[in-house]
Amino acid sequence: MIPTLDAIRADFALLEDWEDRYRYVIELGRELPPLPDALRTEVNKVRGCVSQVWLHSTRRAGAGGPTFAFLGDSDAHIVRGLIAILLAIYQGKTAREILASDAAAVFAALGLKEHLTPQRSNGFFAMVERIRADAMAHAA
Repeated sequence: MIPTLDAIRADFALLEDWEDRYRYVIELGRELPPLPDALRTEVNKVRGCVSQVWLHSTRRAGAGGPTFAFLGDSDAHIVRGLIAILLAIYQGKTAREILASDAAAVFAALGLKEHLTPQRSNGFFAMVERIRADAMAHAA
């Protein structure tokens, strides 16, 4: 099970050096539920990532309106961890909550901006844009 964003923030605060944080992000990726092969399609593929990345979204009925559920996977361990962080930010949120969320601020607060390659950062934001596009499509 993916920890909450608050739990991830607390764990990051406990880890003093970036190597430990990097290992933690990889461990988060190992906790992702498996993505069924049937969802590894061109429709679910995220463009703009160096690695192979798939994100699948579904909407579910919720008390405050439909919420989103996401599944994701990548062929790169660190990217799987970044997907886990995105799921902590967006899983179970309404379209309005997703569009109001600032993943870039979370990314920066965790120190990921300074410690990931520009290609990984670009991939992270490509995943964010994909999630936001799914939310926008259903917010209208």
